[in-house]
Amino acid sequence: MSFVQPIQLSKNGVLLEPLTHEHLHGLTNACKDGELWKVRVTSAPAPDEVKQYINTALEQKQHGHRFAFAVIEQSTGQVIGTTSYHDILANVKRVEIGYTWYAKHVQRTHVNTTCKLLLLEHAFEVLGCHIVALRTDIFNFKSQRAIERLGAKKDGVIRGNALRRDNTIRDTVMYSISSSEWPNIKAHLIDLLSQHA
Repeated sequence: MSFVQPIQLSKNGVLLEPLTHEHLHGLTNACKDGELWKVRVTSAPAPDEVKQYINTALEQKQHGHRFAFAVIEQSTGQVIGTTSYHDILANVKRVEIGYTWYAKHVQRTHVNTTCKLLLLEHAFEVLGCHIVALRTDIFNFKSQRAIERLGAKKDGVIRGNALRRDNTIRDTVMYSISSSEWPNIKAHLIDLLSQHA
């Protein structure tokens, strides 16, 4: 059993709730918004792959490796994306945040910063994590900028560790935040969100 247990988290009109098959229709519509599966450097599925995407997330949850959330706009109840804790290492209190993608119409809004604040706050303040890590494709420059904007430190690059959708071999950029860094990063994220409001 993973030390990450089912939880709902909400702030700023954004709700994170455990991903289930009930989110299939909403998540399918979210990936169609911007045709996200055509972006070479993201993990978003094609519309006809969303059911399997959810199946995989639930299977990984059973093994304690991943806990996926649906990202929901509270005012409308619309599913606008997904994000996960993954590579969960309970013995060293370490998780990664990833498998994150959002409908195009909420990209470059407060949604991603809010989700990261919710997940980091829960990881450090409830789960007692020592390290929270994030990773992205070496060519996903938008994601790298977003992670760096959070205040995460770049740990390095893992070369040739994954295949992309187009079967090219991916290098992965690794970032992390330590529990000692969290108070300053939390204040930074709250400040970013107050500027948005």
